[in-house]
Amino acid sequence: MRYFPFLLAALVAVPAAAQLRVDINSGISQPLPIAVPDFPTVLDVPTAAGSTAVLGQSIAEVITNDLRSSGLFRPLSSAAFTTVVGVGDVTKPRYEAWRTLAAQALVTGSVTANPDGTILLACYAYDVFAGEELTRQGFVTTAAGWRRAAHKCADLVYSRLTGESGYFDSRVVYISETGPRTKRIKRLAVMDQDGAGHRFLTSGQNLVLTPRFSPSQQQITYMSFEGNKPRIWLYTLGTAKQESIGLSQGMSFAPRFSPDGRTLIFSMAVNGNTDIYTMDIASRKLSRLTSQSGIETSPSYSPDGSKIVFESDRGGTQQLYVMNADGSGQNRISFGEGRAASPVWSPRGDLIAFTRFGGGRFGISVMRPDGSGERMLTNGYQDEGATWSPNGRVIMYFRSGRGGPPFLWSVDLSGQNERKLPTPLDGSDPAWSPLLP
Repeated sequence: MRYFPFLLAALVAVPAAAQLRVDINSGISQPLPIAVPDFPTVLDVPTAAGSTAVLGQSIAEVITNDLRSSGLFRPLSSAAFTTVVGVGDVTKPRYEAWRTLAAQALVTGSVTANPDGTILLACYAYDVFAGEELTRQGFVTTAAGWRRAAHKCADLVYSRLTGESGYFDSRVVYISETGPRTKRIKRLAVMDQDGAGHRFLTSGQNLVLTPRFSPSQQQITYMSFEGNKPRIWLYTLGTAKQESIGLSQGMSFAPRFSPDGRTLIFSMAVNGNTDIYTMDIASRKLSRLTSQSGIETSPSYSPDGSKIVFESDRGGTQQLYVMNADGSGQNRISFGEGRAASPVWSPRGDLIAFTRFGGGRFGISVMRPDGSGERMLTNGYQDEGATWSPNGRVIMYFRSGRGGPPFLWSVDLSGQNERKLPTPLDGSDPAWSPLLP
């Protein structure tokens, strides 16, 4: 699926005095009742993606599903709506009709086909009980980009009502799996965060693992077993070009981009010792950051690029360590019962997510970068491979179950809103993209 740039239309965001706000820490305990009726159109005309009336229905459905998936909102059933929203109601809602349904917020808008073939999605949000506008914005896109416009509208509402940036207009790359356990076929696949726009990037001829987006989202780095040689590769999304980064010293794996996208950080096994290295992508210059005996792997940069968290068994068991970006100042941060693995730094910089296993537990945990405040968010048995949403409020991971196939799941930081994500086949090793440009 091709993504198109969006232009801000003539609907300027309006600051409002209303104080309607969603508590982002309460998870699903008190979701906000919200109404999202179909978006009307001034004139029902055909577009390349269907008529504007049909698009208005589809856009409302995407926004509804986005908001529901966050666990912070409870979209009301359209079957309970007592009024049909017309174009005139978009800017002058009939608040009383929505108050009778106990809707605290209303999301509405309109769809207009422009003469040049683009469409305008107008998005409005209202505080129903205060009778006040919360925010509004317009998005101009090609007809094929209507889903992105809907995600952007959902992000606008989420941001206005939570005070946090949204995360719905984003993508996920992961490993799609099929076949018997002893002969799994694993392919790179990419999709929107809600499962739409799914497509395979590799054929499955070679085993692939641990894909990760670049900050620009134009490239994906991953590990491939092409030619039975475990090596790090780059995949360019615009051209579908695949290339090895050219390491011949030993097996290389667990790659990830630096925050500025100029550097790859990864593990490489040389002469029986596995350490963490960086490579300048442009020059291919290598730098070695660790030199301890044992296995150092799963490195992840802090958002500002100044620190790196990684996994090491140098002390006898898998634990987490933090070091400066140049490899200095290496300190252990995980303690307590069991082992810790596969850390990833939150894009907010405040937490590190990882897999905690041992002592009868096997799930996704979070803790502060100094190792304090550890909380276990899931305990579904073999929950691993954490990746953060762009706003640092949701974690995606994969769950294998007790001998069963892996599937993608997500959970918010409250640990309450746990849900399974739709994928055509089994899925593992997810990686969330930043917000799309």
